[in-house]
Amino acid sequence: MPFYERGPVRIHYEEAGKGFPLLIIPGGGLNSTIAGLDTTHPFNAQKEFSNEYRCIAADLRNAKDGQSSGPLEVDRPWDAYTDDHLGLMDHLGIDKFMVLGYCIGGPFIWNLLKRAPGRVVAGVLTQPSGHRASMPNQFYDNNMANWGPALVARRPEIKLEQVSAFLTRMYRSPGDFVFTVTRDFVRACTTPLLVLPDDIPPHPYEVAMETAMLAPNAQVSLYPWKDTKDKIPLAVRHIRTFLRANRPA
Repeated sequence: MPFYERGPVRIHYEEAGKGFPLLIIPGGGLNSTIAGLDTTHPFNAQKEFSNEYRCIAADLRNAKDGQSSGPLEVDRPWDAYTDDHLGLMDHLGIDKFMVLGYCIGGPFIWNLLKRAPGRVVAGVLTQPSGHRASMPNQFYDNNMANWGPALVARRPEIKLEQVSAFLTRMYRSPGDFVFTVTRDFVRACTTPLLVLPDDIPPHPYEVAMETAMLAPNAQVSLYPWKDTKDKIPLAVRHIRTFLRANRPA
């Protein structure tokens, strides 16, 4: 089980397949792990696409059931995680790559596009997270209940007050849209994107569709695409076609 280390940060990752690099960001919020791809996701992108791509996935820093760890960077939560993603690509000697993210991977993809626009060739946002105006505190509340206490129990140097400040910065300032970028940024983003909307509380359909409408080179999958098992292979086929169309020669 390989690890990438940078100072106090230690990231567990796995690779599968050969070909153009595809970074896969598992869902599960702040408890995102490689193992979750097999247990809680509609399909395992690492298994689906490793026959054509060099697939790289990692446990998110400080996920409860993962093996990655690092400081709680209260003042820059989204950027700290993006540092881990970009640092892992640097560690593997990868410059340009495509990225597929589930759930929290949506905001992470937008942050990658903001931080390293020349490196991300194309992105697939699968059931992306976003701000739901009718439930403005859901991410803060859920993580204070399900992520923070477990982290504090494992890491006694971290206090619950720090967790609260971290989550406030992450999901409440600003608590809007896709958290990591503005609508103006999305309007100006020319990177090819494929959006697979969902519509559960943390994955608002309206926000997913708004990003697809605003981004000039975005397309959207069929919807709903995972309400029955027979539709999921069609969505996967759409992703495969999109990746092939945007893979550098």
